[in-house]
Amino acid sequence: MSATFVVVPEWQGSGSSRAMRLIDGAEAIRGDLPSTATRLVDVPAGAGESLETGVHRFSSISLIAEAAALALGEVPDVAVVIGGDCGVEFAAIRHAVQRSTGPVAVVWFDAHADLNTPDSSPSGAFHGMVLRTLLGGGPAELAPEPLLDPGLVVLAGSRALDDAEADYAEAAGIALLSPDRFDTAEAVIAALRDTGATEVYLHVDLDVLDPSEIEGVAFPEPFGVTTAQLTTAIRAIREEFTVVGAGITEFAPSTPDAAVEDLPTILRIVSALVR
Repeated sequence: MSATFVVVPEWQGSGSSRAMRLIDGAEAIRGDLPSTATRLVDVPAGAGESLETGVHRFSSISLIAEAAALALGEVPDVAVVIGGDCGVEFAAIRHAVQRSTGPVAVVWFDAHADLNTPDSSPSGAFHGMVLRTLLGGGPAELAPEPLLDPGLVVLAGSRALDDAEADYAEAAGIALLSPDRFDTAEAVIAALRDTGATEVYLHVDLDVLDPSEIEGVAFPEPFGVTTAQLTTAIRAIREEFTVVGAGITEFAPSTPDAAVEDLPTILRIVSALVR
């Protein structure tokens, strides 16, 4: 698959006290990507203001979304976005949906569903609202066009949902595949077939992995998937569906030097997405 990497070292959407380590994580991944196929989106240094949206640092998040959209608009092939926090997926998925002529399913490989609204969010952090924003329940100032249909969303490897998120996912009919269904890729493939879509966007928050597989995440959750299970699922999806975009997010190494310990795992995921 011909791909261009768009690196967006956004940290303002994170609710972690180590949010700025996401900059180091994005830069570490960027260092192992082909420079001729990689573009960097400048991120404001300041935290930003909420502007009474219910989203912490909203002013910076909004500016970054605009900058990312401009960069994505210049990508001639498939964009693979490298975060930064999960908030970078707002611009990336909106771009993929707008470019497509048919429905785009979204596989959300993530320990968390990111389905909170500004009212239900316990933290006010945008990375926990981004998928809900794409579905139409986020801050009005970030209304996507067109809205994502919940019937096109598959939560894969998710295992830490807030009550409001779980209630919404059930009411909206969003498919939820817990990690114990990853013995083979068939459950993910079957869920995608049920959407009726032939084109797919793949979101990978690295905390979908079991903590034994990766250290550099801010919100690890036990009983996750293995790297082998994740990459097998990604490759199976690519064999049957057309991937129109992808994202890898939430790499927050404890120090820049510590990033090297997790990079082999991350590069295996990159390889599964593009080769």
